[in-house]
This record gives sequence, structure tokens and C-alpha cells, in this order.
Amino acid sequence: MEIGKYIDHTNLKMDAKEEDIVKLCEEAIKYGFENVCVNPCYVKLAKGILKDTNIGVCTVVGFPVGMNTPKVKSFEAIDAIENGADEIDMVINVGALKDKDYDYVKKEIELIRDDIDGKVLKVIIETSLLTKEEIKKMTEICNETFVHFIKTNTGFGKRGVSEEDIDIINKYKNDLLKIKASGNIKDFKFMNKLISKGVSRIGTSSSVDIIKNMEEIK
Repeated sequence: MEIGKYIDHTNLKMDAKEEDIVKLCEEAIKYGFENVCVNPCYVKLAKGILKDTNIGVCTVVGFPVGMNTPKVKSFEAIDAIENGADEIDMVINVGALKDKDYDYVKKEIELIRDDIDGKVLKVIIETSLLTKEEIKKMTEICNETFVHFIKTNTGFGKRGVSEEDIDIINKYKNDLLKIKASGNIKDFKFMNKLISKGVSRIGTSSSVDIIKNMEEIK
């Protein structure tokens, strides 16, 4: 298993400096990670560093609370793509979901999907704030909107991803929808467990530690 290809190597810290993003990109090159995931202000920097590699640049929209208006999220997403982003991770409006305003949630996702013109879209549902029924509903909405990925957590919520989250998503997702697990994934054993459950992408800031942990286990 080429473990690096599962990983979006992430630094979304509020105090991340340019030198931190340079380091992130250098680590991604060294270990062969699939993407780096950075805040929107660093997309151009990351893209420039990685331009001669096969490593993509992922960024976040409506992050981390998801309560911006759809127009603002759309502007963020378009701006990110223009700056070189390959993949967009957008946070849903959890309040709208809890209000059962499913039409709002669905239309917002469709707006971003259409505005990024075929680029990879991952929908962050923040499982740490959701009931089992709400995770089910969001999985169904992701099926219906034909997005590329459903993503579990921002990493800023009450907890990280759980195996139960993945089990619920797997129960209701269609064959096209992929899963990105994120939030408190810090060791190879847990990451490998998630992959064994069908997760195709892992978002973590502990990527290098996970690789080293894997090598120690071997």
C-alpha cells in the first residue's frame, strides 16, 4: 500500500507562517503525499512550490464554522481555484441541517460544485456535531449532489472522526461517493483501520509522524 497517496498533508493553523507552508510542501514532496491542504491565503505559495510535482493543492471554504452565506463561500471557492487550488473542502451550514432546511444545504453544495467547474469538491459535514440521523441525511445529500467526497470533520469540532462515523456513511453512501476522514488521526494503526473501512483520503497534520510510526511497526 502506497500510504502517502491517501494523505492530504495539512496545516490549517491560525498562526501558520510562510515558512511553515514551505516546510509542509517539502514534506509532501519527500513522502509522496497526495495533496497539501492549506488555508486560502497560502494556495498561491503552495502551488508555486509544487508546480513541477504531481502533488495537488487543497484548500478550505467556509472554514471552520460553515456559517458564511452561499455567495461568500462561492467567491472563496472561485478565488481559490483562480489561485491554483486543485481541490476544495467546503464546510456545510450545520445550523441549516439541524433546522432540517435540506434544500438550503443541497443548493449551497450545488452552487459551489458548479462554480468550481469540475474540480474535486469535498463536503465537510462535521460529524462531531451531528446525530446518527443527521450523518445519514448528509450522506444522502452528498449522493444526490454528485460531489466527489464526503469529509467527516474540520478538526476544530468537539472530537475527531470515529469508526462509527465511517460505518454510518458507508451504510448510506452510493458507489461514486468517496470518504475523506479527518480529525485527530495521529497514528498509523488508526489510519489503517479507517482505510480498511473504505476511506480513500485522510486529512491530517500528523502525516510525517504517521509515516514514521508505520516504519517503526514494520
